[in-house]
Amino acid sequence: MTLFFLACLLAVLPVVSMKSPIFGPQEVSRVEGSSVSIKCFYPATSVNRHSRKYWCKQGARGRCTTLISDTYFSKDYEGRANITNFPESNMFVVDIGHLTQNDSGHYKCGLGINNQGLFFDVNLEVIPGPGLQNGIQVYIADLGTTVIITCPFTSENSIQRKSVCKKIGQQCVLVTDTNGYVNPEYSKRAYITIQDTSQLQFSFIINRVQLSDAGKYVCQAGDDSRGDKSNVDLKVLKPEPELLYGDLRGSATFDCALDPKMAHLAKFLCRVSKDKTCEVVVNTLGKRAQAFEGRILITLKDQGFFSVHITGLRKEDAGSYLCGAHSDGEPQEGLPMQAWQLFVNEETTIPRSVSVMKGVVGGSVAMLCPYHPKDKNSRKYWCRWNEQNSGCPQLVSSEGLVKEQSKPYEGRLALYEEPGNGTYTVILNQLTTKDAGFYWCLTTGDTRWWFTVELKIVEGEPNLKAPEKAIAWQGETLKVPCHSPCKFFSYEKYWCKWSNKGCKVLPSQDEASRQASVNCDQNNQLTSLILNSATKEDEGWYWCGVKDGPRFGDTVAVYVEVKEKAKAFQDVSRVNAAAPGKEVIEPPVKVIEPRIKEIENKVIRDPSLFAEDKPVKDNGDPEDRSKASADPGSSAGQGGSSTVLVSTLVPLALVLALGAVAVAVVRARHRRNVDRVSIGSYRTDFSMSDLENSRDFGANDNMGASTITQETSLGGEDEFTATTEDTVETEEPKKAKRSSKEEADMAHSAFLLQANNMSTNVQDGPSEA
Repeated sequence: MTLFFLACLLAVLPVVSMKSPIFGPQEVSRVEGSSVSIKCFYPATSVNRHSRKYWCKQGARGRCTTLISDTYFSKDYEGRANITNFPESNMFVVDIGHLTQNDSGHYKCGLGINNQGLFFDVNLEVIPGPGLQNGIQVYIADLGTTVIITCPFTSENSIQRKSVCKKIGQQCVLVTDTNGYVNPEYSKRAYITIQDTSQLQFSFIINRVQLSDAGKYVCQAGDDSRGDKSNVDLKVLKPEPELLYGDLRGSATFDCALDPKMAHLAKFLCRVSKDKTCEVVVNTLGKRAQAFEGRILITLKDQGFFSVHITGLRKEDAGSYLCGAHSDGEPQEGLPMQAWQLFVNEETTIPRSVSVMKGVVGGSVAMLCPYHPKDKNSRKYWCRWNEQNSGCPQLVSSEGLVKEQSKPYEGRLALYEEPGNGTYTVILNQLTTKDAGFYWCLTTGDTRWWFTVELKIVEGEPNLKAPEKAIAWQGETLKVPCHSPCKFFSYEKYWCKWSNKGCKVLPSQDEASRQASVNCDQNNQLTSLILNSATKEDEGWYWCGVKDGPRFGDTVAVYVEVKEKAKAFQDVSRVNAAAPGKEVIEPPVKVIEPRIKEIENKVIRDPSLFAEDKPVKDNGDPEDRSKASADPGSSAGQGGSSTVLVSTLVPLALVLALGAVAVAVVRARHRRNVDRVSIGSYRTDFSMSDLENSRDFGANDNMGASTITQETSLGGEDEFTATTEDTVETEEPKKAKRSSKEEADMAHSAFLLQANNMSTNVQDGPSEA
């Protein structure tokens, strides 16, 4: 059981070491006598910044002996080595000087205790320096540079053929000679020169040195039997890669520095594959790898310098890269190139963010852009990735809309610092199919916190509904509705006025009733923009939107145009003709309503009319005329009646009359002092003194009421004005008002008198017949 446990433990340990977040150079080559600086990166945590840093050398049995740490120096390193921590850069550096070949070997740089998983393996190679060693002349050249090898000869062979060959196994393959031959592998790169016949040496020159050029050469003057020969060992140093440490989901920047002479050439960044070929990731000619679509950006600088930014780092992005310049934008063997080693830390502190957002035509999106919390005061900006040249022109920043790009995004783009705490919001509405593409969230702070968002336009309808344009008169009130679905019931609704600096939320009506305000109907999910006394300053773009706490949601844009009253009708007709099918709120129009229908049962005729067959005075109401034609007191209505019918109807009529009188009295008293009546959705003002006589019981006092008008303003607040013909009361003395009991007694007496007359007529009827 114990052996099984140890076997499992040994199987797990290599996996742990492979996933170690510590990162450093894998291979380092140095010449004897020189110095080396080895950088070791670690994750940005407080524990790592304060943990022990060490550099140890691995022995034959796997034991790693500490040579230097924060508090320890071995005797071998004393006076020539140092270890320095840079917590702000999340790395420490091991410096070693006066290197010897004994320093070659396998090392570990790590944190904490040796062999505990937080380390990185480094292979250090110290090669002999240039010079004569064991009868062989050693030359050292950097990749892509030029090397000049000197080959001596005697005077006897001064006029003989000169040649250079390279040892490959047991053979020596000719590279070039003075007869003009050049090996195809060295074409246009290698040649022999003789400065002066008096000098007993010639020069063998190789341009654009390649790694394959390393090896042993033989210089020869004369034939094989009597010629002069000398042996040369050429060592080509690989370019030490620049280390680039990135976090998963974060971003990394390659700062490439090339020879200023190559400033006019096309720049590129390529990735070294397993078969040692270098595939172009991006270049300035528009080429880019599909795996980096939308998340890579190349930026040119002065004197041949350029930078390459990669966002949304993935585990598979880790590896070796080369940046260089060539007219074809492709890497060429022998070109001077700068090497990079990218490490992607999977134990990342970068928050997860939405990489793809979907919107509909006419709708909106609200993109959340993370940034490092320490960069709270840095400038935030948003750019659109250019598919043609891999550029990213800025569209909007925390200072407002960028002028150069403002026209296509006027009225529909804004950047908010909210919700804060490491996140800002970019809102884009009035979406079209042309808006689909990649956008970058950037700050002037930590470039590792750059993010890419892809916007896709899909089929569907916008959640918020509002007119595209509204027209208001100067000095009038404008009301613009905004409808939202029930799923936004619990959301905060708002209106804001857009400008190049952002979209300023409007105050509520209670806070500033004379300014633009928001009035929301919770039941109907209707949020209305109200502009009181509209002026030219109110003209512009307005947004209706919803928020879920500090997070912004959907928005819809409305353009408000303020016009002069005299030109309003002509301008509205032009707008409707120019933009058919678009919803436009027209200016408010005053409407004169017909006279309000008189309230039923408010006017009761005088009792004398019941006793005599006098014609009822016509006041213009169709109902009054119908009642008069069906009056039971007329002779035509009583001619064919019988005694039985009258005896049945009289008690019933008495009960109904008493009920009608009681209701009329109560309603008359209730409405006596009311000055405003609400009908439907209108407010109507009129003077109750005009109906004074109608409340009194008597037809002689039922005069025509004064003309009543009502006014409404379309698109504005429900403010209406009602007027009467006479604003000053008449000075005629008013009749004494009767109490409700007196009114009821008089009505009862009038009914009894009328009933008595009716019974008398019935009794006389048969005798007359």
